[in-house]
Amino acid sequence: MTLALRATGLVQVFNTAGVLALADVHTARRVSALGGESDETVLLAFALTVRALRLGSVCVDLTTVAGTATGDEDVVPGDLPWPAPAAWLQACARSPLVAPGGPLRLVRELLYLDRYWRQEELVRHHLEQRARSTPLFDSARLTTDLDALFPGADSECQRLAAAVAVHRWTTVLAGGPGTGKTTTIARILAALHHQPGDPPRIALAAPTGKAAARLEEAVRACDLPELGDLHASTIHRLLGRRPGSRTRFRHDRTNRLPYDVVVVDETSMVSLTLMAKLLDAVRPTARLILVGDPDQLASVEAGAVLGDIVRAEGHPSEILGRPVTNGVVTLDHTWRFQGSIAALARAIRAGDPDAALEVLHLTADARHKAGVDAGEGRAGEEARADRTAGEVELIEDGATDGLRADVTAALDEVTRAALEGDAVTALDRLDTHRLLCAHRHGPHGVTHWSAEIARWREAAPSGSDWYPGQPLLITANDYDAGLYNGDTGVIVQTSDGLRAAFARGGTPVLIPPTRLLEAQTLYALTVHRSQGSQFDRVTLILPPPESPLLTRELLYTAATRARTHLRILGTAEAIRAAITRPIARASGLRSLLGP
Repeated sequence: MTLALRATGLVQVFNTAGVLALADVHTARRVSALGGESDETVLLAFALTVRALRLGSVCVDLTTVAGTATGDEDVVPGDLPWPAPAAWLQACARSPLVAPGGPLRLVRELLYLDRYWRQEELVRHHLEQRARSTPLFDSARLTTDLDALFPGADSECQRLAAAVAVHRWTTVLAGGPGTGKTTTIARILAALHHQPGDPPRIALAAPTGKAAARLEEAVRACDLPELGDLHASTIHRLLGRRPGSRTRFRHDRTNRLPYDVVVVDETSMVSLTLMAKLLDAVRPTARLILVGDPDQLASVEAGAVLGDIVRAEGHPSEILGRPVTNGVVTLDHTWRFQGSIAALARAIRAGDPDAALEVLHLTADARHKAGVDAGEGRAGEEARADRTAGEVELIEDGATDGLRADVTAALDEVTRAALEGDAVTALDRLDTHRLLCAHRHGPHGVTHWSAEIARWREAAPSGSDWYPGQPLLITANDYDAGLYNGDTGVIVQTSDGLRAAFARGGTPVLIPPTRLLEAQTLYALTVHRSQGSQFDRVTLILPPPESPLLTRELLYTAATRARTHLRILGTAEAIRAAITRPIARASGLRSLLGP
């Protein structure tokens, strides 16, 4: 922890204790000086608000922060001099920093930077406005389409989601990986297409290029001719970049998007700031369908909008004879995998470390024997589940033989396809295995393990920056090339020389490597960056139990990236610590959307 040498009073104490970072202290001291605020309790509140944004919250709850703040590295000592909540709130309410036009906004017990309060209000306003009216629709045609598009008793939730999308301007389709969200999206779009009027203009979007490509591929795979040749883009590209600005877009409240239906996949990754800009740009009479898994890691930036909407109480309305709150429909049946991965995901989501460790400690043979011996018991039920796409293993002794074999096999296949100029196969094989880490640096981080894999591979020809089979990760948005932070690709050999190939739903995009502005070799990936992707086999490097990055959402996100096999290099103590440590992001949106 870097100390603020000029800090005094409470902020110095909290900085020394590891609660406040250097940037938190400097920002609060500078703005408070400019605003004429000298009360050290208000200065502490300001610094904690800046800290909250850094950690993903959009505000700080002054009545509970003393019991929840843990800092980046160490647990806050219990004897820190936290101000009494009532007096603290009064001091903030009197502060010139909270006066109209000031940098802070106090709403009940929540303290915001004014900018984020305005964004939260904007999101609330748009969602409430969209809920106050309903589109015109043909109920008889809807009934016919529901029967045709969603046959069978096991499609009840999908039918409900389609009906909600026809009945409302805003629909939220929630569910974990493999629950059929994308298939449901395609059929919802078909149902909307069949409603009276001109065919709807449809936009498909996602936070990252990889997630957008997967959305486009999945919708096309549903083979519904009425949808035509739909393409997906990143949300930033959909909104349209303004040259010279990173925060302003061509489409906003004065220049709305020209679409009748806007679908946003992987909405859990969308920050409050980006959601506010998106809602500003969507026409009030355009249907908005937000899709995602609220149990995954939230956006890297502040906010957890999807989770807030899904978990808000609200006033239910009845559609197809079932109560629906805030337009939210949750798909809960997993189609992609059953077996151990599904069982582990359920245990993590439920916050049950004992059940998770039971799954992890049962080998395939032990599970089979338990199934034979246990009859209808819990172990027997789990053992009889289809394990063709759901094996897990926990390796506590640090052995890396299996990891090395998976890495070598996957990259060998990538290289063979790349040398043959087969970009489609090379990109496909790139997803055969992926190594995920919670940290960027240190012995459990991406940097360390990337160097380790590079030593295993010795793949790069001497003196060459680029080589066939080289996996790539884009680390900054490049609007001119159409590449975005988090996109993954591979170098392939073509008749025109080496090209960097990136999946875009249809034919891969090929770009000369010399045009790549910010790219690095992809041997390992943070769990955050893996969102919106799926891999056949996943190896997860867990840090020690005391790591502040080790959370329930991180473990759940990593586990559900795997289609067929999940290997965890870590300890049972780390698993238990993660599951018992859910992320709590402070915001007022959930209560604002409530009854």
